[in-house]
Amino acid sequence: MNKLPSEVKAFSEELKALVPKAKWCDVVVCVPSVMIPASIRAFKDSKVSVGAQDLSAAASGAFTGECSGAQIAGAGAKYVIVGHSERRQNHGETNELVSAKTKAALENKLIPIVCVGETLEQREMGVTLELVTLQVKTILSGVPAEQVRKVIIAYEPVWAIGTGKTATAEQAGEVCTAIRKMIRGMYGARIARGVTIQYGGSMNGKNAMELLAQPDIDGGLVGGASLKPEEFAQIIMAANQE
Repeated sequence: MNKLPSEVKAFSEELKALVPKAKWCDVVVCVPSVMIPASIRAFKDSKVSVGAQDLSAAASGAFTGECSGAQIAGAGAKYVIVGHSERRQNHGETNELVSAKTKAALENKLIPIVCVGETLEQREMGVTLELVTLQVKTILSGVPAEQVRKVIIAYEPVWAIGTGKTATAEQAGEVCTAIRKMIRGMYGARIARGVTIQYGGSMNGKNAMELLAQPDIDGGLVGGASLKPEEFAQIIMAANQE
């Protein structure tokens, strides 16, 4: 929950000046819903797409304060974050609710960025792989094979969100490999290869290259570092490496 609609244009101009147009990978800024129109205008002449930070599992009705998938898509967004750890912790979102939100996003032709991850206590108990793969299996339950390729999975260890702590590249890579293996078991190797898996958890300009070098880490779900154009640009350029 950062910045104002009036600040988006200056931010976009600063970022665009730092990153060569021809080399941009897929870049998405996921903003508070009230900032979607301003963000689309600000990035219209670039390859940056715009997404929302959450959506309702319901299509419409008595859900004051919520935004439906149709409303988010109607505002022009292409992506939406689903099940972020802050939503799970602060609003009690369950895997079942995250699954319903994922399906709501897909029904409205939004690309869901689905977050999974473990707490520090769960990591210390040694149940990270079992827990994260169960989250993925539960969330994707009932999602048809032809739609799974449109789902982005973001592994975000809860203990690394906003703490400055980061999973080592090997730790992050191990979990992302386990996620792809789970998807392969559910949908087959061809579909599993096509699913984008990201790492989120204090990724920054200094560690992005090492994290993104892991074979099953296809991108980053970037938090605080994305608010600083210079550092965000470093991460974008790290993602452009072969």
